[in-house]
Amino acid sequence: MNWERYGYVVASNYRKKIILLLAKGEKTPAQLAAEAGMYISHVCATLSDLTGKGLVKCLTPELRRGKIYSLTSEGKEVYEKLKHLQR
Repeated sequence: MNWERYGYVVASNYRKKIILLLAKGEKTPAQLAAEAGMYISHVCATLSDLTGKGLVKCLTPELRRGKIYSLTSEGKEVYEKLKHLQR
């Protein structure tokens, strides 16, 4: 477990929401925005941050629209810790 990345995620409600939603399966930014009740611009910025930290990956980087995102193995580790906080 990378505790710095875990701390980075729990410091932001947006990052926590995105990690928790992607743990349920792959999603597009539009799906994440609808499910999280967030603006799509905030979702895209958060996905970019999480991708940069190695917690999220884009499965379809060649697409301009309709990109699909999922958690990396490290993102799944962070999720395992996060889900215990949600109880």
